[in-house]
Amino acid sequence: MNIQIRTRLSLMMFLEFFIWGGWFVTLGTYLANNLNATGAQSAMVFATQSWGAIIAPFIIGLIADRFFNAEKILGILHLAGAVLMYLLFKAESFEAFYPYVLAYMVAFMPTLALVNSVSFNQMKDPSRDFSSIRVWGTIGWIAAGLAISYLFEWDSLSAIKMGFLQNTFLVTAIASAVLGIYSFTLPATPPKASSGQKSSLTQLLGLDALKLLANRNFLVFFMASVLICIPLAFYYQNANTFFSEIGMANPTGKMTIGQVSEVGFMLLLPIFFKRFGIKVTLLAAMLAWAVRYLLFSYGNAGELSFMLITGIALHGVCYDFFFVSGQIYTNSKAGEHQKSAAQGLITLATYGVGMLIGFAVAGRITDAHKYLKSSGHDWQAIWPFPAGFALVVMVLFAVFFKNEKIEYKE
Repeated sequence: MNIQIRTRLSLMMFLEFFIWGGWFVTLGTYLANNLNATGAQSAMVFATQSWGAIIAPFIIGLIADRFFNAEKILGILHLAGAVLMYLLFKAESFEAFYPYVLAYMVAFMPTLALVNSVSFNQMKDPSRDFSSIRVWGTIGWIAAGLAISYLFEWDSLSAIKMGFLQNTFLVTAIASAVLGIYSFTLPATPPKASSGQKSSLTQLLGLDALKLLANRNFLVFFMASVLICIPLAFYYQNANTFFSEIGMANPTGKMTIGQVSEVGFMLLLPIFFKRFGIKVTLLAAMLAWAVRYLLFSYGNAGELSFMLITGIALHGVCYDFFFVSGQIYTNSKAGEHQKSAAQGLITLATYGVGMLIGFAVAGRITDAHKYLKSSGHDWQAIWPFPAGFALVVMVLFAVFFKNEKIEYKE
């Protein structure tokens, strides 16, 4: 790939995930401490990600793939996101905050597919070139976390009490405006389908891949994908709040260890996948979720802080070994004309339906274990719930999923 194009696409990915990591990681902490949100209210806010994932196929299928260049829609959505982020920065109550975050997620979630479309359109061999571009997104997420914790120190207990965490929305608004303008300079990515070409609603939403559920093994995998998002939601919604409440120094910065781990385990995945197969790979991920939450339950910010760091570092196994290997498995089961639809179906099921259920469950359990006479939560009682969920899903998957040999293409 041309070095200039590679650099431009890498910067696009860096900004895309810098924006996401720049506010989403500390969102739970901000809601609880600055807007006095309950667990149920926090669940509503985090569930906007799911609503965005559910609505995204409409935007991509009905607009981006049919009428306008992907890079132009990317620019428009990020410029709109910059305005919404500024309104989130100014919001002083949960009631004012919620409509803006819902609108923002509806605008942001489609951009995750759009940056991939812009990248793929410039690649002769995506299987060879994409990972080296996508990794800059992970670096962007890491950079955001390190800046929040170590450059600005907005996630310290004193800074949170003084309201400095609110500045994450302002920084994100600026970054979103930069990417919005920059997007219009990216290589042209014209729509894939002509405006006169008709497609059914099920095709646009990727629901024609539902026929894959007739395969018993894929149905088991599909259900496990939905259910494993319940413990996943606990991490997204509660982890940063948990680390802040127990007094961990620079919690947002330390959570970037999870993204570093993600890069490392991504390199190990092909080896593990080839040696042990799809079933063991997926089971290892589910076990890692359970172990992670048990480490959170019994660790602390003092002499047992290594347990918390280990739990964070397990993110690579949790995410790569389940979601990335799951994408590979889905690709292997889908016919050539169903591959995109099948991936869309899994995304809709996990980040859409699965996370929607997960955030609701996490919110209720978190509220049920909030201290009545003092601030904070009984985290030692909360974390065993997602650990137990993960173990139950693991056992059911081990019993009902029959191992398969599939080809892994590096």
